Amino acid sequence: MDTIRLDPGFDRHDELLALILAAFAYMDGRIDPPSSAHALTVDSLRRKTSDEIAFGAIAGGELRGCVFLKPEPNCLYVGKLAVAPASQGKGIGRHLIGIAEEKARSLSLPALRLQTRIELTENHKIFAAWGFVEAGRSSHPGFAGPTSIEMRKVIGPAL
Repeated sequence: MDTIRLDPGFDRHDELLALILAAFAYMDGRIDPPSSAHALTVDSLRRKTSDEIAFGAIAGGELRGCVFLKPEPNCLYVGKLAVAPASQGKGIGRHLIGIAEEKARSLSLPALRLQTRIELTENHKIFAAWGFVEAGRSSHPGFAGPTSIEMRKVIGPAL
């Protein structure tokens, strides 16, 4: 598996959009409000790859996974971590989190932060297995109760 930077020169945004939508499709009908992935377009992904730090995992010439990273004051935010359904369970997500950890270290940021939906308990378990712990809960606008869980992973310096 190769890892590439999804930078402004990246030209496979249609494949990237298809990957994210396929990876997030299992959430349809399970989470409320629906995933923000549905609002993505090729143009918005083009801007996102320009505005954020993004990486893709490629195997057999196909895009199998992606992650978008955004520096914040005390952490690196991990967003749109997606792995193609046929490639899940093969270590691609863990690999992309490892890339995020390396990037955080290079930016001197002490932690990773992500958000996962309350209903997606299987994701909570995966992220916990990767070293993330619950750090808070929040609600989307218009919802009385929590809809998202914030998880953080403290990372140490490079060895």
